[in-house]
Amino acid sequence: MTITNHTPATAPSVPDGVVLEADGLTKHFPVPKRGRALLSRTPSVVHAVDDVTLTLRRGRVTALVGESGSGKSTVARLLAQLYPRTGGDIRLHGASTAVRGGRAFRRYARKVQMIFQDPFGSLNPVHTVRYHLSRALKVHGRAGSGKDGLEAALQELLGRVHLTPADNYLDKYPHELSGGQRQRVAIARALAADPDALLADEPVSMLDVSIRLGILNLLRDLKERLDLAILYITHDIASARYFADETMVMYAGRMVEGGDSETVTQAPAHPYTRLLISSAPDPDHIGTADREPGTGGAGDGEEEDGGEPPSLIVPPAGCRFNPRCPMAMERCRVELPPRIEIGDAPGHWAACWLYDEETAK
Repeated sequence: MTITNHTPATAPSVPDGVVLEADGLTKHFPVPKRGRALLSRTPSVVHAVDDVTLTLRRGRVTALVGESGSGKSTVARLLAQLYPRTGGDIRLHGASTAVRGGRAFRRYARKVQMIFQDPFGSLNPVHTVRYHLSRALKVHGRAGSGKDGLEAALQELLGRVHLTPADNYLDKYPHELSGGQRQRVAIARALAADPDALLADEPVSMLDVSIRLGILNLLRDLKERLDLAILYITHDIASARYFADETMVMYAGRMVEGGDSETVTQAPAHPYTRLLISSAPDPDHIGTADREPGTGGAGDGEEEDGGEPPSLIVPPAGCRFNPRCPMAMERCRVELPPRIEIGDAPGHWAACWLYDEETAK
């Protein structure tokens, strides 16, 4: 038995190669009441994700970037249907989906797989690589016929993630592998379902810097060979420029900017995106205090950190970035900005009143 490549010829016909869509996706987590709050009839919730809209297409990587606590991982878990959503819609190949378990969830998981941040935590330490991959193949009906068919499938899976010869890895336990090898096994397990979309939740953040590039190159190779749609979640906007075709920036549960990765990272429009880029280490300017204004470095007073992210139980009115924004106006404190086209590149937008025509007058 062999694992056949996923090609457009065998895939469902979808306009523009769209695989997975989120439309107005919202998730609020209830907060347990304590003390005087028990007397209140108003429920308290954490606004983890509000009105998120994005599209994953075949053969393309979409990066979701933001600092810790911005809601990135929650978006991935919603798309994987691991959390029930509070509002919005998720469409797989154009069809609205809402699954809560059982056979429906298994059918959905064959099309949408998730790669978790911690490769050691996502693998059962008491089972071998053979067990993890065999179970995934059997669950998704791709184990072939008989022992020989299963063995051939295991060999091919590990070959896809460049763990060869496979016999050197199949009977090892997770603790006997390096971090990079464990993450490759986790990727192989996701590929066992022959998915159309991969949701990669910070897949390299737990790995040594020296091996991160190898994992990103592997995912890029899989994207091109299998025509996968990939959501790449990261707090490192520099890696998004290298790896992703499109970059979406998230802050405090809301999308604030999006467009092709080169434009978003080289000509950021939203003040928060500029803050993210300025926080990335730049070896050419380390220790330099006399940087030119607007270059996004530590010497650029326009991009100074204005404090901690806001509470998501009682989020700020208007733009959620306004308490930290050095360019905030009164309008930013009362009105929620919509997506506004920047006009410098096709599809580049920012949810910021600075680019509103009325504000510019």
